Amino acid sequence: MKKGVTALPRSGRRYVSLRGRNNFAAAYRGKRHAAGAVVVLISKVSQGPPRVALVAGKKVGNAVRRNRAKRRLRAAMGRLHLRDDTAYIVIARSGVVDAPFERLVAWLTEATQATEEREKR
Repeated sequence: MKKGVTALPRSGRRYVSLRGRNNFAAAYRGKRHAAGAVVVLISKVSQGPPRVALVAGKKVGNAVRRNRAKRRLRAAMGRLHLRDDTAYIVIARSGVVDAPFERLVAWLTEATQATEEREKR
């Protein structure tokens, strides 16, 4: 039996993780926008809560810096209003770890709003 996403996770986050190679590949073909040290890709998915994937490659730094970047992005994404039925892929660049947290939230807000506007066109 295939598990469906029916409720938000116990973690209290307003989104669920984007999982599965096919789901990730489909979301990766979405509209993208860069703001500061983040790139956000947005695409429509089947019904359900927002799905978020966080990506921090080796250009961000060693494993400690990549983990810190993903933790900071996870916390910042929790502050945003994300649309249902939408998948978000957030790609970290090297400046994510050192940027002030409020600036990180502003970058994500700018990138998601700009990408959502592109999506409407």
